[in-house]
Amino acid sequence: MPTHAPLIIDVAGLSLTAADRTRLAHPLVGGVILFGRNWQSREQLTTLCRQIRSVRRDLLIAVDHEGGRVQRFRTGGFTHLPPMAVFGRLWQSAPKKGEGEGGPALRATNAATAAGYVLGAELRACGVDLSFTPVLDLDYGESSVIGDRSFGRDPRVVSLLAQALMLGLRSSGMGNCGKHFPGHGFVQADSHLAIPVDKRSLKAILAEDAAPYGWLSAGLDAVMPAHVIYPKVDTRPAGFSPRWLQDVLRHRLGFTGAIFSDDLSMEAARHIEGRDVSFTEAALAALTAGGDMVLLCNQSVVDSGAPIDEAIEALSRAVVQGNWVPNPASEERRLALLPRGEAMDWDALMVSARYMHALSLLP
Repeated sequence: MPTHAPLIIDVAGLSLTAADRTRLAHPLVGGVILFGRNWQSREQLTTLCRQIRSVRRDLLIAVDHEGGRVQRFRTGGFTHLPPMAVFGRLWQSAPKKGEGEGGPALRATNAATAAGYVLGAELRACGVDLSFTPVLDLDYGESSVIGDRSFGRDPRVVSLLAQALMLGLRSSGMGNCGKHFPGHGFVQADSHLAIPVDKRSLKAILAEDAAPYGWLSAGLDAVMPAHVIYPKVDTRPAGFSPRWLQDVLRHRLGFTGAIFSDDLSMEAARHIEGRDVSFTEAALAALTAGGDMVLLCNQSVVDSGAPIDEAIEALSRAVVQGNWVPNPASEERRLALLPRGEAMDWDALMVSARYMHALSLLP
């Protein structure tokens, strides 16, 4: 049996099918990413997470749930969290009457910590283990896909607000995942639809966009690279580049946590060095470049999940044929992302003093 479960897959509906259960039981599958189509109600979501956990206790249940326009669950009592730009604007706001010069920055960091706690505690109460947040991209005013998902333009402010959000997540028992390394905010193109190219030098990127990853390296549990090409550094998108993942992220910046690919169904992930690639080729490229886990998103609804089955079979063949070697260290990093401690029951959470205070701090 492989000692490394790198595939993070999706499920089609509101409850598990027999096909879902078979896929999730496969030793190469390490987790599930949930989407809006997996949501009907809080009770249904909780039941779905219990179904997933009944297949394998170690499966990681994840979601993109940042706040603002990227928040999968919005009804049933879930708090509508503000976009991260709101915290950046609070940081830059004028002091209140009688407040010292640093007052707005301190209020912003406290509010970001509160947001992290509310986000993590609500998800964990329903059985979700991890949200792919915080966004560490800088907002240059160019990228529509990033925009107000970013804390702001200044990498120092972005780092401190992200650190505050991460503290809140950790207080809820949830880990974190910084994205999109080394930075997606400078380019206009949306990597879901095109192949963005950032022509800046490594020195320029390290001084600005990648700086938060070094400053937060002791607290980041996971990182998700951008499907962006930085041709002055490598001809491959960052998520398929040993130069970015190993030389820069691991060795130069000192990051020791897990590396997730971004969604391999995105347009920018389907072309490597001018060649069209399959899901399996993209997955192998990401893993051999230094990634620990790869996301195959929205494929359970394509041909009854045939792309997922093909990826599982192809990766299994790669193991047998020696074209990919499972990495026990990657598996340790995956397991380290599972939540810490028991989650609070939803009803108990709603009346807890800590949760209610956190809600009162949200802008």
